[in-house]
Amino acid sequence: MAKRSKRTKATEFPQRTKEIIRQRDGYQCLFCRLGKYGKSDCSWILDIMHYINRSAGGLGIEQNGVLGCRYHHDLLDNGNRGYRQEMLADMKRYLEGIYPHWNEKDLYYRKEN
Repeated sequence: MAKRSKRTKATEFPQRTKEIIRQRDGYQCLFCRLGKYGKSDCSWILDIMHYINRSAGGLGIEQNGVLGCRYHHDLLDNGNRGYRQEMLADMKRYLEGIYPHWNEKDLYYRKEN
């Protein structure tokens, strides 16, 4: 088995963090709850979505994730309908409402992490 880098480990959501996010978000997709972007009822397939992408060094911490159905996760990641910026703004507002000192700069992997 190949050894995973510190960055890879830091950007993955551990199981405990995933469960915290699921409970925090009431086991429902953020965007389905908002009724935006083609409301979907795909609650049977739920993913943890990064606000700051893993590829950009987004950490696997609860302040960087929201629960989303597979439909909305795909819509966010692929952005082919032009909703990505608006969806990210919704995610940001949601996370800022939960974490009073939420700051995007704290969501990135740094070598000193």
